[in-house]
Amino acid sequence: MSNTQAQSNSKLSGLISSYYPSLTKSEQKVASIVLQQMEKVIYYSVTDLADAAEVGDATVLRFCRKIGLKGYQEFKLAIAKDLTIVSQEEENGNGKPQSLTMSIAQYTKNAIDETIHLLEEATLRETITILDQAKSIHFFGVGTSGITALDAKNRFLRIGRRTDAIIDPHIQAMTAATLGQGDVVVGLSVSGSTKDTIDSLELAKENGATVVAMTFYARSPITKTADLVLLSGGKESPLEGGSLAAKISQLFIIDILCTGLALKDKNYSLDMKQKTAQAVVGKIY
Repeated sequence: MSNTQAQSNSKLSGLISSYYPSLTKSEQKVASIVLQQMEKVIYYSVTDLADAAEVGDATVLRFCRKIGLKGYQEFKLAIAKDLTIVSQEEENGNGKPQSLTMSIAQYTKNAIDETIHLLEEATLRETITILDQAKSIHFFGVGTSGITALDAKNRFLRIGRRTDAIIDPHIQAMTAATLGQGDVVVGLSVSGSTKDTIDSLELAKENGATVVAMTFYARSPITKTADLVLLSGGKESPLEGGSLAAKISQLFIIDILCTGLALKDKNYSLDMKQKTAQAVVGKIY
C-alpha cells in the first residue's frame, strides 16, 4: 500500500474531506496541505503549517476546531494515530521488518547528524560566552526535557559553574521572578510549545535575564521569547514524546556547551572536576 493510498483511506483524511466543502478558502488551503503532505505535517509546528499553506496561525487553529478537534496538538495526535495504523498495515503486507537494533541505531545517528546541520557555530560561540559570564545558569524543562535539564546541571556543576535545574513549573515561575541582569536561563523544549516552560522564560526575560532556547522547531513559540536559539535534531511525533533520539540530541548540545565552557579556563575546570570527583569518592565501594 503506498503512502498516498494509505492516507486517502485513513480516518482523519476522510474526516477532513467530509468537512472540506464547508471550510473557508483559507482553511481549505490548510486542508489541502494536510491531505497532500500528512507525513510531513506531523512534524510541523503550527507556524510551519501556516507558512506552508500561506495563511496565518489563527487560520490553522480555526481549521482544527472546524473538523472537531480542540487544538493543534490534538490534531497532530490524530495524524500520528493514523500514520501508526498505516505503518502497521504496510509492515504486515511486506512481511520482513527492518532489524529493530539497526532501525533505532540509524534513527539516533540521523538525529545527531541533523543537529550538526542545524546548529550555527556563531550562535554556539555566543551562547558559550554568555554562559561563561553569567552570574548564575538555570535550566528549565519539564517531562523528558526536565531530565536533560538535570543532566545539564550535573555536567555544569562538575566544572564549577553556579547552576540549577528547575523541572517543576511552579518553582520555575518563582525562580524566574527572582532572576535579573547577568542571569541566564536555558529553556529546553523539543516541540518549542511547552506552555509552562515558555511562560517561565517570558517572566525571566521580563526581569532582565538572558534566555537561551533549545528546540527542534526554528519557528515556534519558544523561539519568539529567546535571545539565542540552539536547534536540536530528533523530531518527535505526538506518539513519540520523550524519544531517546531527541534526548540524545539535547545532550549532544549540552556536551558542546559544557566542553566549550571548560576550555575557557582549562585549569579552573580541571581543578573543579578533581574537587567534585573527590567529594563523592567515598560514596563508591
